[in-house]
Amino acid sequence: MEIKLLYITVAIIILKYVSGWGVKKYKKGFLKKFFTELKEWMNAGLWAVVIALFVMSFIVQAFKIPSGSMEDTLLIGDHLFVNKFIYGLRIPFNKEKRFLTFKKPKRKDIVVFEYPKDPSIDYIKRCIGLPGETVLIKDKEVYINGEKLDEPYVYHKDPNIYPDEPYISDSRRRRDNFGPVIIPDGEYFMMGDNRDFSSDSRFWGPLPWKYVKGEALLNYWPPSRIGILK
Repeated sequence: MEIKLLYITVAIIILKYVSGWGVKKYKKGFLKKFFTELKEWMNAGLWAVVIALFVMSFIVQAFKIPSGSMEDTLLIGDHLFVNKFIYGLRIPFNKEKRFLTFKKPKRKDIVVFEYPKDPSIDYIKRCIGLPGETVLIKDKEVYINGEKLDEPYVYHKDPNIYPDEPYISDSRRRRDNFGPVIIPDGEYFMMGDNRDFSSDSRFWGPLPWKYVKGEALLNYWPPSRIGILK
């Protein structure tokens, strides 16, 4: 909410003063001046809302980290800027089609997306596997097409490793031992950096392209954590 107000406020100031509205002189009475000024501010406010909606819909999204699934890369309460433009502009009411797509998600991108089982909820995870690749997790280690993946960003906060045995619960087995599975065309295997405590593609499947919203680029709040995301 706060970033939306910031967009609107900045847009109002730009529209109000760059256009010269803020330097008009009035020679008539106070009421006429007041209502003229009010009308101009309302016009500026309307355009500011339009600009803010356009920016938030197609270019930049503000995102607040709601859970610990990406610790210690991202902490609960971190505020991010998400680049929605880089993966292409989604056609309103048609998630399947985009235009001006500069790139598709690549391995190790931090991606914001709509949770496939409930698209009203936004998730954030790291892209681990790409379309057509084979993913295998063996004792918490990830292998892509048979090669171990180097993951310096991963944190394992549970020292236990649960074996792939029938007496172990399915959720625990899938956490530490998974696959191999081949990622379908147009889908991506997403995982949290807090690998032992993340609801991700191990549990709800690969992410279809249509749910991808943008790439997380910058942590802008709190000040002590400002920086480009990697």
